[in-house]
Amino acid sequence: MKAMILAAGLGTRLRPLTDDRPKALVEVAGRTLLEITLTRLCSFGIRDVIVNVHHFADKIVDYLKTHENFGMRIEISREEVLLDTGGGLKQVSWFFLENSTVADEPFILHNVDILSTIDLRRMVKVHIGKKALATLSVQQRDSSRVLLFDENRRLGGRRAGRDQEPEIVCPSAHLRPLAFCGVHVISPRLLRMMQEHGAFSIIDCYLRLAGRGEDILGFLADEYYWRDLGKLEDLAQAKQDVAAGTLL
Repeated sequence: MKAMILAAGLGTRLRPLTDDRPKALVEVAGRTLLEITLTRLCSFGIRDVIVNVHHFADKIVDYLKTHENFGMRIEISREEVLLDTGGGLKQVSWFFLENSTVADEPFILHNVDILSTIDLRRMVKVHIGKKALATLSVQQRDSSRVLLFDENRRLGGRRAGRDQEPEIVCPSAHLRPLAFCGVHVISPRLLRMMQEHGAFSIIDCYLRLAGRGEDILGFLADEYYWRDLGKLEDLAQAKQDVAAGTLL
């Protein structure tokens, strides 16, 4: 199985830490976010990874070289202009389609700035069992931006802000709001269905395809530890969690 780590973001909310380094090289308990994510993927048997880079890109390349790619095959996708999650994935389609013998094998898409104990094997098993196009880790937690799922946990819409009207692509009597956790399991056939161009959010692509009847499913991850490290206070809490033995 292969994976992509989304690591090209500017990390502006982590300043001043990201004034001289990319977000991927910010540390938690002496380990970079990139190392933590790679090690986690490796623990699930993933050895082939591609990482998109932009902000201080060469520092990530040098870091991986110094650490001998942590014993993995790691490719780099440079983005001269930030392509967002969908555009970044579309640019590396070749990586997931290069071996025709495993062309149907799902892959993982993972944000570099999240820490979690989400069971990727279980996610993949659910994804394959449901024959989904994509399976998204979600939680029932407070968030200004949520995805909306029907009673079968199929994506039916989203709400982009607390005061925003929901965008519904598949009407249902019971659409449940759930917060996305930044971990996806994706079937390679999605790559050939991405009609969007340039910089775009993969969520836009999911919503368009869900509206066409494709199965974009939610994997409920309430039982697992999860933290977004987008802000300094989140980083401080994560360090406390590590010290308390909650994570890592």
